[in-house]
Amino acid sequence: MTHDSSQTASFAVPQHTTRGGHRARSNKVPEITVYFWIIKVLCTTVGETAADLLAGKAGLGLTGVSVLMSGLLALSLVIQFRTRAYRPGVYWLAVALISVVGTLISDNLTDNMGVPLELSTAVFAVLLVAAFLIWYGREKTLSIHSIDTTSREAFYWLAVLFTFALGTAAGDLVAERMALGYLTSILVFAAVIAAVAVGYFTLGLNAVWSFWIAYILTRPLGASTGDYLSQPTADGGLGLGTVVTSVLFLAVILGLVIYLSVSRKDTSPAGTRA
Repeated sequence: MTHDSSQTASFAVPQHTTRGGHRARSNKVPEITVYFWIIKVLCTTVGETAADLLAGKAGLGLTGVSVLMSGLLALSLVIQFRTRAYRPGVYWLAVALISVVGTLISDNLTDNMGVPLELSTAVFAVLLVAAFLIWYGREKTLSIHSIDTTSREAFYWLAVLFTFALGTAAGDLVAERMALGYLTSILVFAAVIAAVAVGYFTLGLNAVWSFWIAYILTRPLGASTGDYLSQPTADGGLGLGTVVTSVLFLAVILGLVIYLSVSRKDTSPAGTRA
């Protein structure tokens, strides 16, 4: 869903002021278009299948792949923070890696530490709410149209990490603990996202909260899609495997990112200013 600036006015502060952190040259995130949501869901799907692929077939194990991907994520975020404007390749690489790391955080808690999914879901929800409260208390905005300081960008990526971890835990809780299966889970999360979109477009649901609710829900939607495509038919999937699913989705992501880098269709007006 896209944003109407009139609905976010109460959450935003003027672009020429800051409330902490260093001034960035322009907004560091993409405009919310249909391309944003397509790539976001694709990244979440890859996050699920790539984590399974690296931990299983690559023989790294859950701990090994967690260390590797956390290091790559840290490097990608350093590059992202050093850019002075939104760059599709840099931004979406960070999203893809944070999707994998968010999945691994949840999987480590469940598989290595034995934390119940109900508890991890609740904890991640509390952490996300706390991040939003601190972010808003400091910056007086949660709008992604004003990610133009180091401080706001840090809060943004912290919130994104928590949404991926929360979405992973919630998706596993629905698909496995509630035994709904992958396909039914896809339909359930898609229906809830559609309800949020209807609320935004027809009922005046606040744009900022509509965005973040949909952002959270696309994580379990993508994860359920990845599991449905990659898991064996005996387990309720289509049996494509993690390799085929990961390569297919990565290829589509790469194609879309290249297109957006050339066309700049997802660059906001603020993002074009030096």
